[in-house]
Amino acid sequence: MAPCYTLKITTDFAASHALRNYAGACQRLHGHNWKVEVEVRATKLNDAGMGIDFKTIKQATKNVLEELDHYHLNDLPAFSEINPTAENIAAYIFQQVSNMINQEYITVLAITVWETDRACVRYTEE
Repeated sequence: MAPCYTLKITTDFAASHALRNYAGACQRLHGHNWKVEVEVRATKLNDAGMGIDFKTIKQATKNVLEELDHYHLNDLPAFSEINPTAENIAAYIFQQVSNMINQEYITVLAITVWETDRACVRYTEE
């Protein structure tokens, strides 16, 4: 059986959004302190015994979240055509972080976006 390591970091950002074509309170402008979990799969270790340095995962995630932090998500190009739902935010972060860190033995496994302490979505492309 091949080795597999799952590395995980947790961070957050704050942003507002309003859901289009939604009948309910969330159609109005409101904000969240979003929590983001990034899970990365490594199938091989480097010479230092690491799959990938946590600093690399943190920096890639920080770069993506800086584009979202303290913005109204509906105004951003990534969400001009699609709703900035937790689902779409998770998929966006997944794609952006993947573009930065995926390699032969390193891949983003999943992104979990917590909209509140009690509600989250986990996005993966398995």
